[in-house]
Amino acid sequence: MKPISYARATTVEQAVSTVTSRPATVFLAGGTTLVDLLRTGALEPDNVVDITWLPLGGIQHTDDGGLRIGALATMSEVAAESGVAERYPFLSQALRQGASAQLRNMATMGGNLMQKVRCSYFRDPASACDKRDPGSGCDAIDGLHRGHAILGTGQRCFATHPSDVAVPLTALDATVTVWGPRGERTIAFDDFFLLPGRTPQLEHPIAPDELITRIDVPALPFARNSHYLKVRDRESYEFALASAAVALSVADGTVLEVRIGLGGIATKPWRARIAEQMLIGVSATRENFDKAAATELQGADTSHPMNAFKAELARRTLVRALETVSPQAHSGATR
Repeated sequence: MKPISYARATTVEQAVSTVTSRPATVFLAGGTTLVDLLRTGALEPDNVVDITWLPLGGIQHTDDGGLRIGALATMSEVAAESGVAERYPFLSQALRQGASAQLRNMATMGGNLMQKVRCSYFRDPASACDKRDPGSGCDAIDGLHRGHAILGTGQRCFATHPSDVAVPLTALDATVTVWGPRGERTIAFDDFFLLPGRTPQLEHPIAPDELITRIDVPALPFARNSHYLKVRDRESYEFALASAAVALSVADGTVLEVRIGLGGIATKPWRARIAEQMLIGVSATRENFDKAAATELQGADTSHPMNAFKAELARRTLVRALETVSPQAHSGATR
């Protein structure tokens, strides 16, 4: 591990100006991802700016019934907040399932959104990885790729986005606010994560000198009836093979409103808009849930042998999550 200079910022302006004036500088918050990357040599900045002392924590309930979450609020704080657990159950559930208690106590919400992929080839400097070293290739293609993505894939990268909490946040149409030398701007959550395409090294539409300051969650009354289902190899702390965050409003057996986010299967938190559109106005039955899930996954890339199973797993995961929030759902399709 090479020597790295360290600075501690006490204001947002100071943090940003430090990054602006020093090339190859990164922000340090909870450090639960950054420190690992520094240890392995997958990331080699010249400087780090500690932002943990900045006034960017806290959770506020807005007048319209939404949430404003500070970028430095920890996963534990947000998961335990009574208003979050009551009005957005799947948000609290995703946070609790997203890491061990020790990590949740340190990891910040902003850092969670910025975390790097858990692809072993990305984290091994001796391996070819277009995300870490553009133009070097991708060893995952012919290597171990069981946990990799089947949606949003590209020829140069198909690593899965690892965040749990980003899955319900994308279903909720959250926004991310950043601040930098050019001022403040707000980015729609779905636009905050870039598909790999020809530039897999670019994961977000923000500059290195822009800092996340908050996450805003709009009010969504029917999100009280929501659920986050995570399927993984083991029940203890583990990344998702497939996950689904669903919120559902049903009246007289008919779906009035629905929001769906998928995780563990895509290169970014995946908003299942096709499935949502198919479900509006139809009966809340297993048959319709299954049809919508299958249609959403029709474009899945199953050309890689080790992770092709994820298409079926994701379909079943989504159907089960929808059934969980729809007690009146009945048998009508073969699992």
